[in-house]
Amino acid sequence: MSTASRLPQIVSRIASRLPVSVDSTIRRLAVLSLIGQTLLVVTGGAVRLTSSGLGCPTWPRCTEASLVNTPEMGIHGFIEFGNRLLTFALAAVAAMMLVYLWNMRKERKDLFLLAVGLLASIPAQAVIGGITVLTKLNPWVVGLHFLVSMALVVFATLLVNRAYGRTGRFMDRPLPALPGVARPLMTAVAVFSAVAVMLGVVVTGAGPHAGDAEAPRNNLDWDLFSHIHAVPAYLITAGTLFACYLVLQRRIPGPFRTAVLMLLGVTLLQAVIGFTQYYNGIPVLLVGAHMFGAALLMSAATNAADIARSSPAR
Repeated sequence: MSTASRLPQIVSRIASRLPVSVDSTIRRLAVLSLIGQTLLVVTGGAVRLTSSGLGCPTWPRCTEASLVNTPEMGIHGFIEFGNRLLTFALAAVAAMMLVYLWNMRKERKDLFLLAVGLLASIPAQAVIGGITVLTKLNPWVVGLHFLVSMALVVFATLLVNRAYGRTGRFMDRPLPALPGVARPLMTAVAVFSAVAVMLGVVVTGAGPHAGDAEAPRNNLDWDLFSHIHAVPAYLITAGTLFACYLVLQRRIPGPFRTAVLMLLGVTLLQAVIGFTQYYNGIPVLLVGAHMFGAALLMSAATNAADIARSSPAR
């Protein structure tokens, strides 16, 4: 019997060994995906902040003659290629997630579609990264690259919540009822978080950290857009503080309380980093910390909004 004729049997045998319900492996892959997407933001920041944006001067190869970086390229080539390599690792995690979810692709479409979205967006990220290099770090393309990473953090956060049965249609246990204002409030905070991140991209495109000494800037007023960027940040803080008031005043227990307090911690941390970098000449380490904080903020805001959406109203 030829290999081709045996293929359906091989596929069937493999499928029979895959889980039919969400298990610890699927949960670990979901967490690994969220960690990896956040790490990708950090390594992308390292590329920019160490002026390694053109460490690999071409794409999809690192040089015209080599797929990988060479010793002659030094630390910049190592950093840029390392960031590219992480993309392949994330693709492998997403592909494994799809394989493990195969037997549940109809019953758990929520998980399967999120995993498909993560896997499909990774090659899209690679293409945008290639355009970034080929356009010599055009700030708008660089910004798009970062925003897609933020979207992937959101998808990965939702995947973790669904895999652990914390939210959605397949929750392990019912969530405590919340005040009616909680759902629109947390949705607004999540939207303001996304707006703050998008404006932060504009601010970064006007600032000095271009990723390469010869890279263009967007020629906008950095100081003006820094103040505009702060407006949604103030709204995030106000909304989160009001959510904390609701949690404490009405003694709301459980996951929503934890999510709101976590969001408050991330929001205050981002505010401290943002003000400190603004008044100290935007040093590299603080800019990198602020990028990492942006990923944490998007994840925390998504988590809080997702839990609020899955909770019944009082």
